[in-house]
Amino acid sequence: MKILACILALAASPLFAHHSFVAEYDGSKPVKVSGVVTKVEWMNPHIWFYVDVKDETGKVTNWGFSGGPPGLLMRRGIPKEVLQPGMTVVVEGFRARDGSPNASGGSVTFPDGRKVFTAAAEDKVPEADKKGAEK
Repeated sequence: MKILACILALAASPLFAHHSFVAEYDGSKPVKVSGVVTKVEWMNPHIWFYVDVKDETGKVTNWGFSGGPPGLLMRRGIPKEVLQPGMTVVVEGFRARDGSPNASGGSVTFPDGRKVFTAAAEDKVPEADKKGAEK
């Protein structure tokens, strides 16, 4: 019986992998970075994408950005193919509470000016996106 309980607990663990914005990110620490997309993970409970960002000294840091669930983004008209490795993007969001180079990926702007709102519905919205998110 204990073995069955352990198996059920392990099987259910992905359901609890999603954490709230407030638990993970600091809404008082906005971040805006520009860099090259290195990886995109388009899966539930929410997407992750990674961007190599160069600082003023030339040091490269790989930032991880959490976005909304794939289904939500697709309903917004944002397909999986919108973010591809090699693309240069500007990402705005809020820094992880632990100070690591991770953040909520509130919005992504492409060199041609296109912009997509990648945050989950419950996430805090970057100031520049508040009007667009209220629609």
